Amino acid sequence: MRMRITTASAVALSLIGLAACAPGSARWMDAATVTATFAATSTATISATESPTATAAPTSTPGPPARRVLIISFDGLRPEAIELAPMPVLQSLMKISAYTLEAQTVFPSATLPAHSSMVGGTCPAKHGVLWNDYLPSLGYAHGTDLFDLAHAAGLRTVLYVGKEKLQQITEPGSVDLFRFINDRDLVIVDELIKEFPADFGVMLVHFPLVDMMGHEHGWLSPEQLSVAFRGDQALARLLATLDETGVRDETLIIVTADHGGHGTMHGFSRPEDMTIPWIASGPRIRPGRLTTAVQTMDTAATAAWALGLPIPDDWDGRPVLEAFGAEARAVIPVQCPRPVLQ
Repeated sequence: MRMRITTASAVALSLIGLAACAPGSARWMDAATVTATFAATSTATISATESPTATAAPTSTPGPPARRVLIISFDGLRPEAIELAPMPVLQSLMKISAYTLEAQTVFPSATLPAHSSMVGGTCPAKHGVLWNDYLPSLGYAHGTDLFDLAHAAGLRTVLYVGKEKLQQITEPGSVDLFRFINDRDLVIVDELIKEFPADFGVMLVHFPLVDMMGHEHGWLSPEQLSVAFRGDQALARLLATLDETGVRDETLIIVTADHGGHGTMHGFSRPEDMTIPWIASGPRIRPGRLTTAVQTMDTAATAAWALGLPIPDDWDGRPVLEAFGAEARAVIPVQCPRPVLQ
């Protein structure tokens, strides 16, 4: 387990009164059922004559769906902005993706706690990141996260971000390549393309500008929608690079957001702040709108499942198996305990 450094003054300023996360076991689908969905079996017949008994062919269970996972996070992107901006590249991607425009983030609906849940698979009460500024003295998110799992399995891990504080969502030892670029989304993606790590196993690319324009001009303002359109162009360049390097067909791509917003702010439990897009494209994905309730913690669990990595027992997230063609089942969303402000 990863431990966070704390100080008395930092604790006094932090959110307190956290309860333990509600168990997520009720949300899991039986693993045998899922395996059976993808297993190809053959049945042998026995001749009525005195011929040797036929031997049944071994059951064939395919390996993990993906060899690599790319998570693209549009900071502060409300689902409505996809159509209003518009974001035609993302809209085209949705046609070949499993998606929902009603996924839910965590409270507090802020960049650092939400990204910690996105890659950590747990509620904020477990990963402990309740601050939203770059505070190195507080250390890193608690627990075993997606980057820890991938790095331990020998996969190359990459973190390309537009906000310096995001280096606190996982420990440095679990990230093979980290880049913080304090610039526009298009500049971030251009810098990534210059040294594109085609051998990545898990990569998170963070585009910050939608959030920044929201704080300055308001959520769904013309100014914010304009930079969402530019972010869509950045997405186009990134997808083209996947095609050019020949890795797209083996890559699970998850496009999502950390939170939404209202007015010039976010961080509350209002639907405008909590509702985010969640779009999955790649190997074995069955396109269409998802009926399963999706939460941001499910991003880590879906990525780990797709890569064949073990999912920690204490994770609150669960793989969105409906995206891969499994029968949709009613699940009870995890109720993350709400921090109490002093």
